[in-house]
Amino acid sequence: MERKKKLRLIQLGLFILGSIIVFYTYSDKGRPPNQEIISKETQEKIKKQITDQSEEGDVFYNIEYSGLDLNGNRYILKSKEAINNKNTQELVSMKFVEAIFYFKDDTTLYVWSDFGKYNNKSLDMVFEGNVKAKYLDSDLFAQKAQYSNSDSFLVISKNVKVTDIRGTIFADELLFDIKKKKLNIASFDDKKINANINLK
Repeated sequence: MERKKKLRLIQLGLFILGSIIVFYTYSDKGRPPNQEIISKETQEKIKKQITDQSEEGDVFYNIEYSGLDLNGNRYILKSKEAINNKNTQELVSMKFVEAIFYFKDDTTLYVWSDFGKYNNKSLDMVFEGNVKAKYLDSDLFAQKAQYSNSDSFLVISKNVKVTDIRGTIFADELLFDIKKKKLNIASFDDKKINANINLK
């Protein structure tokens, strides 16, 4: 009889202990209120990416395009934020743009701008706002640059300034012929500058 009582007491004790464990396991009392698994900052970013639809199209972040132009030169185009055009799917509007052109003669052209447009069919690019470019020992500053893949040229315009070891040039427009490696410098207002330079 004594043994049965001990077994019942042990069984009752185990039952109570098991009930307490189950209660605290599935109860919220032991957890701090509003416990976050994902930080609020990350939640906001995710929410913005999911719901951030503009009238123009879908918004994408940290995109990168790469390929070859019609002359076989390799390029990489990066953007921190991009919006595709709903009506014309091949047009992409970009913010905080960086482009790198690797030419077949082992030279490299770097271009940065605040805004840009990219046509993923024709591979044409437009850079606007605080345009900066670096080619060999020259630094270029302007407000607009247009790259035409089909015509193989880069037109730089609006407050153009070029600095290198030979000095500084101000111009209205630069036309960089990628095939011929020629730079045409033009000034429309005061006609002070109008030159052709071979970059070979």
